[in-house]
Amino acid sequence: MSRADVLVSAEWAEQNLNAPGVVFVEVDEDVSAYDKGHIPGAVKLDWRLDLQDPVRRDFVNKEQFEKLLSSRGIAGDDTVILYGGNNNWFAAYAYWYFKVYGHRSVKLLDGGRKKWELDGRTLDAETVTRDATTYQATEQDRSIRAFRDDVVAAIGAQNLVDVRSPDEFSGKLFAPAHLPQEQPYVAGHVPGATNVPWSKAANEDGTFKSDAELQELYGDLDDAKDTIAYCRIGERSSHTWFVLRELLGLKNVRNYDGSWTEYGSLVGVPVEREV
Repeated sequence: MSRADVLVSAEWAEQNLNAPGVVFVEVDEDVSAYDKGHIPGAVKLDWRLDLQDPVRRDFVNKEQFEKLLSSRGIAGDDTVILYGGNNNWFAAYAYWYFKVYGHRSVKLLDGGRKKWELDGRTLDAETVTRDATTYQATEQDRSIRAFRDDVVAAIGAQNLVDVRSPDEFSGKLFAPAHLPQEQPYVAGHVPGATNVPWSKAANEDGTFKSDAELQELYGDLDDAKDTIAYCRIGERSSHTWFVLRELLGLKNVRNYDGSWTEYGSLVGVPVEREV
């Protein structure tokens, strides 16, 4: 798989804003960002309201996902271009999510909203409506999604990549300082995990670093082993999952969206802490 299969440049995006079969979708951590201005023609997905079950901590189910995409005017054969703020933080989560439900053609806008804005390209606040479709998803692809038992079984046997900040990894912090309300029961990390903060994979303008730079960044991983990436709730680790699987071509890479908010609250599992 080449970068052209999973990424588009800002130049390409600007030239294809009105291309048939291409749908731009913005997904942000700050869910108000889209409403202040978005790429012309782009539709919005709210990662919390649209992509999370309203009661259980889980994805929306297949039928709910089909209803969601149908309402946004996205068809199964459309090429979906995802982008968002903070180096495509939640756009990468949505990319992984679309892959879990089997969408065939989905790509990230390299650099996301940050690169688009740095280039001085057009944003508008026009209301976007698209004709409804009848979207059909596949059953979830569990080969790219890890669960807590998978993580426990992976200790000492697989690559575990903790993509949080060093302070979260060491146990100094339970969660990022601006998200103090979302805490696990204990701080620390899964024994044997390697700490590679997710943001190191991006350049200053939000684009992904070169393959050579990424290979050096993740050089400590054992190519012969399967890999599980995790963070706090699975969004930062989606970005790392994208880098490892879609850019570097590692096989058998899974994202653990339960991540530390789940693992750090489990009874009886091993935890390492450095403070």
